[in-house]
Amino acid sequence: MDAELFPRERTEVAPGAVHVPGWLDQDRQRELLEACREWARPPAGLRTVRTPGGGTMTARQVCLGWHWYPYAYARTIVDGDGAPVKPFPEWLGELGRHAVRDALGEVAGDADGGARGGPVMAYDIALINFYDADARMGMHRDSDEKSHAPVVSLSLGDTCVFRFGNTETRTRPYTDVELRCGDLFVFGGPSRLAHHGVPRVQPGTAPPELGLTGRLNITLRVSGL
Repeated sequence: MDAELFPRERTEVAPGAVHVPGWLDQDRQRELLEACREWARPPAGLRTVRTPGGGTMTARQVCLGWHWYPYAYARTIVDGDGAPVKPFPEWLGELGRHAVRDALGEVAGDADGGARGGPVMAYDIALINFYDADARMGMHRDSDEKSHAPVVSLSLGDTCVFRFGNTETRTRPYTDVELRCGDLFVFGGPSRLAHHGVPRVQPGTAPPELGLTGRLNITLRVSGL
């Protein structure tokens, strides 16, 4: 992307919630994209998520380590082809720990959730969501894990509007953040259970050199299971 008149800066959106623009360099973006393409292949590949009420999520998903389905975790694709979930790679967990240290600092990076005082727990879940031009994500909380360790969110491809809200309600107050290719967003501590969502994606905004149409969001979590 061309140089901007006013470079985007690291921003604390809420206590424990930090946006770090351009955290992934171009080489790491390409590496992650190639890995996502491999993970998306069957078996246990990219799927459409169906909700208990009979609806479907517009963003498609593949899981690593533990398989998420509304609203629990399993070791097999219980709502898909039944295959064992793909393993969570150690290098991805190290990337998650590095992201937390960069966003929240050494103290938060070495504790479960930044305020619990215990040793860091290994990241063992990746939820990878693919958004085409019409995909959205409603306001929700990441509350199916047993751990309070920070959630790490990495963006590839098209820019999106990421709506980060509060812990009590899906409605206001919330803050809209523009997440671009390579951006990092981490939320833990008092913001760990904040509602958040993606009201829209901006088609055609991905860097042409990446070779991706649409948006990929790689979300890393500690299961505590």
